Amino acid sequence: MATELTMPALSPTMEVGTLSKWLVKEGDSVEPGDLLAEIETDKATMEFEAVDPGVIAKILVEEGTDEVAVGTPIAILAEEGEDPADVEAPEAKKEPELKARAEDEPTKDEEQAPAPKPAPAPKAKEAGYGRDDTQATGGDDLPAAGPAPVKDGERLNVTPLARRIAEAKGVDLGTVEGTGPKGRIVKADVEGASAAPAQASAKAAGDRSDRPAKATDTAVQTKAGADAPYETEKLSNIRKVTARRLTESKQTVPHYYLTVDCNLDALLTLRKQLNGDLEARGVKLSVNDLLVKALAVALTEVPDANVQFAGDEMIRYGRADISVAVAIDGGLITPIIRDAAEKRLSTISEEMSDLAARARDGKLKPEEFQGGTASLSNLGMYGIKQFEAVINPPQGMILAVGAGEKRPYVVDDALSIATVMSATGSFDHRAIDGATGAQLMAAFKRLIESPMGMLA
Repeated sequence: MATELTMPALSPTMEVGTLSKWLVKEGDSVEPGDLLAEIETDKATMEFEAVDPGVIAKILVEEGTDEVAVGTPIAILAEEGEDPADVEAPEAKKEPELKARAEDEPTKDEEQAPAPKPAPAPKAKEAGYGRDDTQATGGDDLPAAGPAPVKDGERLNVTPLARRIAEAKGVDLGTVEGTGPKGRIVKADVEGASAAPAQASAKAAGDRSDRPAKATDTAVQTKAGADAPYETEKLSNIRKVTARRLTESKQTVPHYYLTVDCNLDALLTLRKQLNGDLEARGVKLSVNDLLVKALAVALTEVPDANVQFAGDEMIRYGRADISVAVAIDGGLITPIIRDAAEKRLSTISEEMSDLAARARDGKLKPEEFQGGTASLSNLGMYGIKQFEAVINPPQGMILAVGAGEKRPYVVDDALSIATVMSATGSFDHRAIDGATGAQLMAAFKRLIESPMGMLA
């Protein structure tokens, strides 16, 4: 009997994914463990493996398709001996507009509502381009759906999403043939329709007066009111999730910031000595490796800072798992050095090199970037002197470190020139009091300036 292969949830936060590439084709036989497809999640590009043996009878979702909801059928797997040609995918599962499916469904009120009287089309400014209306429609830059359209006195069978698109494009729904269930007009029908001449002219005039021109994915246009050309770029799943989570963080987490200046000279001397000893093993410590170790040890010394706020509870961790921010194409990801306080510097260096390389290739496993008790973000390699990082929920803090630079600094009660690095901790005030945050920063500064303490 044929079975459905559905879009898997490859991470706890994954709701939709991009089917980047099929690694099989229709008619291929597969065994458990065979790779079927590459799927871009909200964190990385991961491989989807077969669980059961069989033959790929039908591919329902083409590679490159975005916003495929978790649980959506993407292929049909036939049993060995079953003729793939006899396997048919249900019509409901061949819907090409996966992202719009939920919006294309009629609401209960729509099904029961009587046909309203025809009403004149609203002006562009009144049709929902304001801030509140954009939020209400999911930020898709479409006007709020107006009164239900009618034809020959009868209410047209059209989805809310298709209606909004029609209003935005100036399409006369009375001229559109519906291809949905029972002739219902759906998104795909409207997107392929042309605007009526009068409506298109009115819409164009309204657009010029009320809002700037919007570029398509491929066109380069000149934005209204500006001389510079511009083009739009489609957001990756990682960028979408990063934007959503960091916006939530700044809106819901009460941040406060504490900065200390650290003399790096002793740490740089220790690093040079250790790299000389480790050269035969092919290990080269970076300053960042020592910073990971110092933060982890500081968190074990100040356990009240190694916490997370959880509503009516406080989560206190018994070890320091450090999430390290790594820049990748289209965003960033935070692979984790687990139990960093108890690991040797050489182990931290080897793990970090491996994790960073696989992060940039999109090959991290979910358990390698999910979790973490605190984060470290280092922009020193870009010459950044100081910055304040956004907390990565549900963590309680993140440490932002800048570049080491020669500055006047008091050493042994005398003013001299030292290599100084500024480090700024961002703390969740719901979980970590100011005094606790100050204790953590003081412990981190001490470990940086007397680095043998982190090795003891």
